[in-house]
Amino acid sequence: QVHLVESGGGLVQAGGSLRLSCLVSGSIFGMNVMGWYRQAPGTARELVATITSSGSTNYADSVKGRFTISKDNAKNTVVLQMNSLKPEDTAVYYCRLIIARVVYWGQGTQVTVSS
Repeated sequence: QVHLVESGGGLVQAGGSLRLSCLVSGSIFGMNVMGWYRQAPGTARELVATITSSGSTNYADSVKGRFTISKDNAKNTVVLQMNSLKPEDTAVYYCRLIIARVVYWGQGTQVTVSS
């Protein structure tokens, strides 16, 4: 059984930084893709950033140059470093894992950026 638990959300002023972590528990072997998604009230969930098991990364245009996704294989953790935050980054942020064509989601963590 695989579980994802996010942490690190909170309230920050515009221009500030937050660091989100996603701890993955369970057996994870082989090719996989981990990512961060977000959902603001009244909107669809959208991709923020992904990272493959080989380390390739992909970012939404809206966060390029401000957010960085990374992973620590030894700790089974994926991190999203968010800098220069904007009010429009306010959303619930979800961690996602795809492995063997199965999709797992975390419970989400709230990020609120005040202007």
